Amino acid sequence: MEPRPETVQPVPLPRLFKVAVAPVQAFFKLEASGGILLALCAVAAMVWANSPWAGTYTRLFDAPLAVGAGSTLFHFTFREFINDGLMTIFFFLVGMEIKRELAAGELRTLSKALLPLIAAVGGMVVPAAIYAAINAGTPALKGWAIPMATDIAFAIGCLTLLKGRVSHGLVVFLTALAIFDDIGGILVIAMFYGTGLHVEWLLAALGVTAVLVACNKFYVRNGLVYAVLLGALWYTMHHGGVHATIAGVVVGMMIPARPVRRGRLVLEELHGFIGQLLREPEDETLRTNQLLHIEEQLEDIEPPLTRFVHIWHGWSAYAIVPLFALANSGISLAGMSLSDVLQPLPLGVVLGLFVGKQLGIFLFTWVAVKTGLADMPGRAGAMQLHGVSVVAGIGFTVALFVAGLAFANEPHLLTEAKLGILLGSLLSALVGYLLLRFGPTPRPQEAPASEPASGAA
Repeated sequence: MEPRPETVQPVPLPRLFKVAVAPVQAFFKLEASGGILLALCAVAAMVWANSPWAGTYTRLFDAPLAVGAGSTLFHFTFREFINDGLMTIFFFLVGMEIKRELAAGELRTLSKALLPLIAAVGGMVVPAAIYAAINAGTPALKGWAIPMATDIAFAIGCLTLLKGRVSHGLVVFLTALAIFDDIGGILVIAMFYGTGLHVEWLLAALGVTAVLVACNKFYVRNGLVYAVLLGALWYTMHHGGVHATIAGVVVGMMIPARPVRRGRLVLEELHGFIGQLLREPEDETLRTNQLLHIEEQLEDIEPPLTRFVHIWHGWSAYAIVPLFALANSGISLAGMSLSDVLQPLPLGVVLGLFVGKQLGIFLFTWVAVKTGLADMPGRAGAMQLHGVSVVAGIGFTVALFVAGLAFANEPHLLTEAKLGILLGSLLSALVGYLLLRFGPTPRPQEAPASEPASGAA
């Protein structure tokens, strides 16, 4: 008699769902996930723009949109909506990260902030000088700020892949350096890439900023208030001639960064309150009100800035910035040759990012350490410092943003700039990774980073 075949039991749907989403959840728990997704979107844009469906890429991101009514109707493309609208939220996160580091992070004291500040200055001045020297006397000179930027998501993502090979002190150093880099980039965008200043609108923007200062002083925690003020500041800055995304930075800097009350005091009060609850008879309505009271008390020890970062970080890292990369990295390589890469504009960007960044950061840091102005971060050796300096040449997000501002009306120059950004960033990532992967390990006095700090930009 043949054995009866075993009945295969169907997998319950909830369990099947958990199995399906588990890899996705694991990916988003990775520190490098934001940088990986950013890279995938950049690659996807390049493939799309050079595929038989390249026309759909152009039509999608150049599609006309309109918002408003009558005389207040705004006309823009989908790409402009991403670059000038959604990226305001990215800069809002940047502003909050800067505020947090200045208030309670690695930049709260001069001694901690001095070395990354010096390194950031070197990492901005030298690349800009190299680019300007190569493009002097040409229309491309106005893109001198493109190689100044460090993409913190890509850079930290690269270091995350090197766990055990980079000291925690160097990771913190690179994060702080990138924050100063962001500040420098923001100032450059505000001062040099506007559309002509209009005093009456700038005065209106100053008035909105004064309201934001008052909100910070009186500890306003309502997100809707800041959303309305962000919209008003964006509108007035847009008409005032300052690039409107700077409004995001200003509002981010105005979010309160400290709690209303000290955490220990609140917890001590709740300790006695909870003890009393456990002794009282059970009453569902009373329990619900008491739990709401506990929730309100705990909100007092969470700064609004922490809450807003928690809400918006995922949207920025996994939606807005990857969408920005997808919309701005699609470069058609049809008809291009090596001679195109050797044109002054792309060559200036590549050399600024790959050579200028590492020279500026390494030399300025080395001089500051040797003259006794600061200690070497994480007690790192010269090789490790050099590797991190090379990784800082990954410019990508902010570099693409600046290029879009510099050559908004010159598509050919913008394409050349994007090509230089992609090549310079790729070269910095590969060489920096190899230098750190096969270079000396961190010294025993400084434990390697288990999880690098993450940034907003």
